[in-house]
Amino acid sequence: MDAAQQEATARARELQRSWYGEPLGALFRRLIDDLGLNQARLASVLGLSAPMLSQLMSGQRAKIGNPAVVQRVQALQELSSQVADGSVSAAEAADRMEEVKKTSGGSVLNTTQTTASSGAPTVRRVVREIQSLLRSVAAAGDIIEAADTLSASHPELAEFLRVYGAGRTAEAVAHYEAHQS
Repeated sequence: MDAAQQEATARARELQRSWYGEPLGALFRRLIDDLGLNQARLASVLGLSAPMLSQLMSGQRAKIGNPAVVQRVQALQELSSQVADGSVSAAEAADRMEEVKKTSGGSVLNTTQTTASSGAPTVRRVVREIQSLLRSVAAAGDIIEAADTLSASHPELAEFLRVYGAGRTAEAVAHYEAHQS
């Protein structure tokens, strides 16, 4: 790989970090490990071709262009955390992955198939949907620029844009929880 390709790959991974909270290679490898998948199976569940998944993982491509695929990624992240905490068995996870595969990426606020046992979406899931929506309309740099423009007259709105539009998921979850009352 020449210097220009290395630079492009590094830039793509930084963009992925700003859009998805981490480079997609790391995110997808974690899903593969946690859910007992291989790359071909992950690509199938997400609705991506195997070459496209590979390009996203390697940083040859930066962005997932299809919002339904982004929603499926988020559903698998939630499922992965449920498997890790023991609230979902491996057999249940396999069934849920089939459900995820069939989804068209509708709003998580209107579905219960990947929600906590209470039937309500988890905070992380809601936060990830807000982040995904903001990041689908503007890049992180543009969101920060908009927040800077608003900061003097609307500081709370500026903070919201910074936290959800350009921040890490953990920061957004903390912000969300602090503002629930």
